[in-house]
Amino acid sequence: MSNVNQMQEEQNERIIRLLEQQLAQSNRQIEVLTEQVRQLTKALYGSKSEKSKYQAPDGQVSLFEDDPSFSEPEQTEEQSTETVSYTVVRKKTNKKRNDSFRDGIEVEEIHHYPSNMQCDCCLGEMTEVGSTVAREEAKFIPATMKRVQHIEHAYECKACKKNITQKAQIKRGKAPQAVIQRSVAGPTVLAKLIYDKFIQYLPLYRQVKEWERYGLLTNDKNLSNWVIRVAEDWLQPVYDLMKQLLTAKSVLHVDETYAQIIKRSDGKSGQSNAYNWVCRSVPSQGPIIILFKSALSRSRAVLADFITGFKGTIICDGYSAYGHLPDIQFAHCWAHVRRYWLKADSKNGQMGVNYCDRLFHIERKIKHLSPEERQQVRQQESKPIVYEFLAWIDHSPFFGKNALGWRRQLNIH
Repeated sequence: MSNVNQMQEEQNERIIRLLEQQLAQSNRQIEVLTEQVRQLTKALYGSKSEKSKYQAPDGQVSLFEDDPSFSEPEQTEEQSTETVSYTVVRKKTNKKRNDSFRDGIEVEEIHHYPSNMQCDCCLGEMTEVGSTVAREEAKFIPATMKRVQHIEHAYECKACKKNITQKAQIKRGKAPQAVIQRSVAGPTVLAKLIYDKFIQYLPLYRQVKEWERYGLLTNDKNLSNWVIRVAEDWLQPVYDLMKQLLTAKSVLHVDETYAQIIKRSDGKSGQSNAYNWVCRSVPSQGPIIILFKSALSRSRAVLADFITGFKGTIICDGYSAYGHLPDIQFAHCWAHVRRYWLKADSKNGQMGVNYCDRLFHIERKIKHLSPEERQQVRQQESKPIVYEFLAWIDHSPFFGKNALGWRRQLNIH
């Protein structure tokens, strides 16, 4: 009887241990799912901003806390009412205007004189003693459309015409060629067309009505052809020269973002992603040059064609296309590294964000210095932070084998 009881107890203990293991496994699964739900909830409903308030080390002050304009509320119409101080006399305080003029606006003066400059007492002539600006108003002069006709005048020699032995001389004035052959579009029209489309983001079909109100009758197909002709005939040489100057630099920033093209030349649907690539030089190497390239794919071939002839360092994100190109060294962006730490939303993630913020704080502090001075400060202040960051990754038990991947992604050895 005792053996039966002992066997029953052992069986109960095995069942209990099994249930405990299942419970522990269920708890771990619940923790994982809870963390996933929290991450998805944050991604769906949380703030999309990557800004964080950096706590400066002791002895350092913030770049912005001492400037009251960063914490001052925006003036509204209700806030702009007159404020008085009831001390001894009624005194107006300075107030901000909701509307003003930028510097350099042409000033038109309209002078107002009294209708009668004769003194009411002695009937003598009055003398001006001063003037004041009573008020200011904004005046807008809308654009006007003109129909410019280039008329070629022909001249002939009457004397030679009478001489039957000589050929009559005829000279004709030559009008300059049109910007676009067989088109009424002049330079000013094309400049406004491109400005409205690419700066004001005004679609061509909406511009048709605007041009009609000015007096030019056209359609969106015509406008589209004008944009293409200007790009290929007039802007392409400028683009090629800018690309030649850009690829002669030693450091570039490159990135790409997806877009959509309604009618694709490769036959894919309009829902398929196309890509806009951008390449930018750095301020320390002369005037900044920014070039764009539109492509239907995100392949390495597009990048290779975009930067043909470049030899140097490219600062970019961790996309796999940025790699294995001859004569090019890739350096990855700290802003992208920080973004991954920010997505972690954990204690380690916050530590990674703090390392990046310390580097960004140094960059904000030295942005007014020359490139040589910035490099010296980076060697003195930023370099120790980077080595501290890498040591934290290498020795932290939370990363393990992933530490090598971090080093490869950062391109630091």
